Amino acid sequence: MADSAGKCTIAVDTMGGDLGPTEFIRGLFYATEELKLECDFILVGKERLLTRLLKVRKLGIDPSRIRIHNATQVIGMDEKPIQALKQKKDSSMVQAIALLKAGEAQAVVSCGNTGALMAGGTLRMRPLPGVERPALATIVPSRKQPFVLADVGANPESTAENLVHNAVLGSNYAKAALGLERPRVALLTIGTEEGKGNSLINATHHHLQKLTSVINYVGPIEGFQLFDGDIDVVICDGFVGNIVLKSSEALFGFIGSTIKEELLRNPKRKIGAALSASAFKDMKVRLSPDQHAGAPLLGLQGNILKSHGSSNYVAIANALRIASNLVKHDMIDSIRNEINLANELIDVEEPA
Repeated sequence: MADSAGKCTIAVDTMGGDLGPTEFIRGLFYATEELKLECDFILVGKERLLTRLLKVRKLGIDPSRIRIHNATQVIGMDEKPIQALKQKKDSSMVQAIALLKAGEAQAVVSCGNTGALMAGGTLRMRPLPGVERPALATIVPSRKQPFVLADVGANPESTAENLVHNAVLGSNYAKAALGLERPRVALLTIGTEEGKGNSLINATHHHLQKLTSVINYVGPIEGFQLFDGDIDVVICDGFVGNIVLKSSEALFGFIGSTIKEELLRNPKRKIGAALSASAFKDMKVRLSPDQHAGAPLLGLQGNILKSHGSSNYVAIANALRIASNLVKHDMIDSIRNEINLANELIDVEEPA
């Protein structure tokens, strides 16, 4: 990869989202005007369309901070990842990753096909030395402050070493994205008593206890403790993490719709709802995934963030913000150093 020290350029796959490239342009405007993001951007997609959209929008930022990289193809959400990567080498996603590989960008943000992004990112950028498998992380709201959940789907079947790596990856992500100096890391299990859980959990817990010089491991945590806000990073395998994430999202939606339904049940309640409108608005913002959109594929030799396919402009802007934070905090260099130290402490052998 080319030397990119001191730079912050984000390659944006503008063609991958469900809402189309117009939403990316709106997101770019929101990121620069409302979030005051100071980065350069490479918009990857169909050049003529993007040029026209930029003129229509008339972004109030220095034109030198934005350039367009033409890509004539798009990878659809329902396409098979490996097949799509081979057949659509001029797709916006593949070209965005290529810009990262070449050092022209320091991060990639995409709302496209998750499998293709994970496969393409892993094949082109490769895992950092010492990291066997990358992990997908996300930020989840809680009672006090958000926490990082990793892995949420990259590796359904993991070893204890993989989970130790997830702890190091998640801790570094929390430092960069949430601004925490020493994040509290916990292992998700079914009981906090010593020896409770399966063999994978017990082996991981044993390893993590050795890493006090690397991460701030505070022990196991149960599901009912997730949203108390007393933990900054929650570690699990991708199978468990994906279930937790999707169940939580569905529960948040169910609670919201139930509250709305009950408040509109009769005129008296409608009056109460009107009086509490500002409180409900604040609650919606607090629980909205848009505020911390963008799940990074951690452990690669480059910053790649996956935002939801249906992301609106606010979610896209926040994904750009998080990508910028990862670059500015030199997260990859920090991970590289801590992974090596962690592997030495748990006696992990380098692959032949």
